[in-house]
Amino acid sequence: MEIFKEMEKRGHEQVIFNFDKASGLKAIIAIHDTTLGPALGGCRMLPYASEDAALDDVLRLSEGMTYKAAVAGLDFGGGKTVIIGDPATEKTEALFRALGRFIETLKGRYSTGEDVGTTGDDFVYSLRETQHLVGLPKAYGGAGDTGDITAEGVMNAIHAALTYRFESPSLEGRTIAIQGLGKVGYHLAKRAVTEGAHVIAADINPQLVGKVVSELGIEPADPWGIVETSCDVLSPCALGNVINEETIERLQCKIVAGSANNQLKDRSFGDRLKERGITYAPDFIANAGGLIQVADELHDYRVERVRHQVDNIYDLMLAIFQEAERDNLSTVTVAMKTVEERLSLYHAIHRIYTRSSS
Repeated sequence: MEIFKEMEKRGHEQVIFNFDKASGLKAIIAIHDTTLGPALGGCRMLPYASEDAALDDVLRLSEGMTYKAAVAGLDFGGGKTVIIGDPATEKTEALFRALGRFIETLKGRYSTGEDVGTTGDDFVYSLRETQHLVGLPKAYGGAGDTGDITAEGVMNAIHAALTYRFESPSLEGRTIAIQGLGKVGYHLAKRAVTEGAHVIAADINPQLVGKVVSELGIEPADPWGIVETSCDVLSPCALGNVINEETIERLQCKIVAGSANNQLKDRSFGDRLKERGITYAPDFIANAGGLIQVADELHDYRVERVRHQVDNIYDLMLAIFQEAERDNLSTVTVAMKTVEERLSLYHAIHRIYTRSSS
């Protein structure tokens, strides 16, 4: 990968490679855009197939965080960290303390917390080296797990899509297919069952599927074939690139709305979903609940304020669907226009000098 060309294409400001010999830490931090404020974004730990794969992931994810913060109305930029390693076998105190030291070198330019492959408890170790962390357990001053609040935001996006397609937000009697039963997918499945939906769900962990089937009475499915399920709502809640050349023509859903980041292989698939008559809820809006919660931790956390902002996902998403129909555009195009308008507005008003301006 030609890193500087890739940074120019995507609009990144910084990419930082971090290696610690003592702990074995190999981590990449990407800061995409700090127009709105210091960068914020979680830390993912995966056994990437290659360093290029890790770099591509951190670039895409950090870019998405800029969009997510902008449309959610947050004064934060986009950033992300990836650790190359197996979270099942390679997590150590030294690893996360070393990561904390590297985060501290950025002096508040970037804050991080849990993501795929990491938990809030992992960052209790990092907390000994830096204060620039979010999503910590409540016992350590954080707001705790983000899974349920993210699921609440996804459900608001689903309700908006149902209202747009069927003139009712109700899931009663509807079929929802959920790919991934992790911390967000599980909570989404639980909410959907409570609302009377027929839930079909899959995960690469068969033990987890069995547990959720037993608890919620959902219908299990193959984790790779679930995208082809005939349903009202397909909800990708695992990893990205779910909508690609191989899957786009096999989709049998009316709505795509889930918590996974980067669900589309690229933005052109937003147009292809539109051509197929499938309503797409842009992922960086639908899954913003977790970011809203952790961002509020940096502003004297108040659960009422977080829930108010997460409730706004419904109105924002419905407005995007309506504008996309009116202007014959994809929902991705309209959502990106919203991002660009907020970034431009921020640039415009910050031309005004104040004594605190740098």
